[in-house]
Amino acid sequence: MTSQKTPQTMKPATAAKKLGVYLEATPAEFQEGVVTRDELNALQADPPEWLRELRRTGPHPRPVVAAKLGISNSGLARGGITEALTTEQIEALKTENPDWLQRERATQAEVRAEAARLAAASASEADAN
Repeated sequence: MTSQKTPQTMKPATAAKKLGVYLEATPAEFQEGVVTRDELNALQADPPEWLRELRRTGPHPRPVVAAKLGISNSGLARGGITEALTTEQIEALKTENPDWLQRERATQAEVRAEAARLAAASASEADAN
């Protein structure tokens, strides 16, 4: 006897995270159901209009907002941003460029530079051995 494989499913929150969209902005049928791995792959390969629109205009989840602003999730919190933002709101923040955003971008640049320095040091140590 062979057992029938059941499709791998995930909660809508997990699927939304994998798709990079804000769950509360997705259609009700997406929020209320479960998503199979095949459905997720289909959404990624050929996104429906609602998904394309969400990715284009938002509202965006915090990790996407942070990436678009060039800062960390923690930097968003320190800046007082706790909610999802639309693309328009993100662009307005970039244009306004408040002090907190400038500080967070500088901090993020330092973190990236340190990570690159450590990677280079690790690579040269590996080459030496």
